[in-house]
Amino acid sequence: MCELCPSWLSFILYNPVRKALTDRKRVLDESCIGPDSVVLEVGAGNGFFTEAIAERARKVYAVELQHGMVNKLKKRVGRFGEKVHVVHNDIAIHDIGEGEADVCLMYYSFHEVSDRKDASLQIARALKPGGVLAIYEPTVEVNKPAMEKTLKMFVDAGLIIEARLDGLFTRFARLKKYR
Repeated sequence: MCELCPSWLSFILYNPVRKALTDRKRVLDESCIGPDSVVLEVGAGNGFFTEAIAERARKVYAVELQHGMVNKLKKRVGRFGEKVHVVHNDIAIHDIGEGEADVCLMYYSFHEVSDRKDASLQIARALKPGGVLAIYEPTVEVNKPAMEKTLKMFVDAGLIIEARLDGLFTRFARLKKYR
């Protein structure tokens, strides 16, 4: 398991360069997030994607493990009020509720989850039938066999792979829950 990005380094997660180089609209489109979506964001960090999701979706459950990141996240998304529910917990043990989310987005975060098996089960449980899981992982930290292992956990939890792409910097997969 990789070490979590410490909250004091959160400026690298939210800065003008990253904002200019990361096409958040494309990520939200690929993740099938629309105006009626209830989104579970795992590893919300300091809110780089959370605010973009909140601008587009109906509701966001932003799950973050680190206290320092949660504080920054709450400040960043406070303007959205009850539309964003910040969850300070480990996704492997936190029960969002069965069938609560239309979409789960994990951007460069699943490789940092300590108990991926239990997390995959919680995420699959939280998705509605027909719900979408979008996983983005950095190629420098997640090699092809590691991504395959991740995808197998979600397939075993009842999801089907719809799309995949191994890019220069990012590995992407979109899965759908059919049961």
